[in-house]
Amino acid sequence: MASRPTISKAVIPAAGLGTRFLPATKATPKEMLPVVDKPAIQYVVEEAVSAGLDDVLMITGRNKRPLEDHFDRNYELESALQKKGDASRLAKVQESSDLATMHYVRQGDPRGLGHAVLCAAPHVGHEPFAVLLGDDLIDPRDPLLQRMIEVQERHGGSVIALMEVAPEQIHLYGCAAVEATAEGDVVKISGLVEKPDPADAPSTYAVIGRYVLAPQIFDVLRETEPGRGGEIQLTDALQQLASDEKLGGPVHGVVFRGRRYDTGDRGDYLRAIVRLACEREDLGPEFRTWLRGYVGQELTEG
Repeated sequence: MASRPTISKAVIPAAGLGTRFLPATKATPKEMLPVVDKPAIQYVVEEAVSAGLDDVLMITGRNKRPLEDHFDRNYELESALQKKGDASRLAKVQESSDLATMHYVRQGDPRGLGHAVLCAAPHVGHEPFAVLLGDDLIDPRDPLLQRMIEVQERHGGSVIALMEVAPEQIHLYGCAAVEATAEGDVVKISGLVEKPDPADAPSTYAVIGRYVLAPQIFDVLRETEPGRGGEIQLTDALQQLASDEKLGGPVHGVVFRGRRYDTGDRGDYLRAIVRLACEREDLGPEFRTWLRGYVGQELTEG
């Protein structure tokens, strides 16, 4: 039996307008908002590279040029840091430009996640590939993407990251109908629905922003009509693959129980910064001491 293609390409959709973070995102892409001292998008690229995916295509839109600049060389800044002898900051500046082989394509009209993924077809070709959404940061100590690649290489088809959420939260996510397998963290997906009412949800398994997709997804997306919100939904295309394996193999889910930081919501964005700062060796001890004192004071005065 011929071996399945090795996955080497990652696609990162980054064409959204970031309206929930206005006015900060009026002139700055939401993906460039800092999470402690790195833009959110760098965490995502680092995750792809850690999983062995060093060919990264970013789907961008208008006003997203800072994304390209961040992952490019800045010779003027590097020269200034070299002259100062600031080797530590120089290494941090060069790190982003040396991470991966970066490619960019513009989505044009913002027609949904499914359309953004379809924009990657010429670059991806006929290989399985990963899709990473920038709003979800996965802690590097919990290698979700590596696990998803393992499952895809074993079963073929496509693999979706899932996470159990409270029933009242399921309307915020795509939701999967699942069947158990012999592996505790792997389920077979029999159906998907985008942002269902809690009463109609087939489960409390929410789709989070990591996918490993069979290339047949492109054929399905080309025929997918606009759905919820007038956009081409990736969930709708995956529902077709799940309901008819002849289109592109089975669809499995990896149930993630690790650490996830949601930066797509303002409150969760702030919580992500606090959590990551607390865990940093260089910032954590002093910051945790300040935070305990601040919280204690607020509780006392409140």
